[in-house]
Amino acid sequence: MDEKTVRIRDRATPWRTSPKLWQKLKPLARRMRREPTPAEHRLWQRLRRKQILGFRFRRQHAIDRFIVDFYCAEAHLVVEVDGPIHEYSLERDTLREQVLTSLGLHLLRFTNEKVLASPDAVIDEIAVALRDPIPHPHTPSPHAGRGQEEG
Repeated sequence: MDEKTVRIRDRATPWRTSPKLWQKLKPLARRMRREPTPAEHRLWQRLRRKQILGFRFRRQHAIDRFIVDFYCAEAHLVVEVDGPIHEYSLERDTLREQVLTSLGLHLLRFTNEKVLASPDAVIDEIAVALRDPIPHPHTPSPHAGRGQEEG
């Protein structure tokens, strides 16, 4: 058995975006691919063409009713890059994370600042998630806990 075979998570994809919903999401996903944020663009330059351990990533990929920034189907890995808007959408982001993880996906989240300032550290974290064949909890949102009162 080769190294890549060992890393593949042996699970069937438990979800599918319906054709009707895909027709609505498709133009948005295309626009988001054409107009990435600087952080998304920088990360894509490192993820594309199987540069990390030979894994293929897609960008602005529809999963269920969401469009995720980057997705590796082979590893069931979603990578999200969070800009300032995510500071104001904590409830929506939490729901999104719950749905994606309930589908058996591993979720990594990075702030724009981390991607731009420390791209090698981000790539290292992604590589660890790709090498790890055991499903584990997602990385919490970098904005977790903000805007909530302490009790």
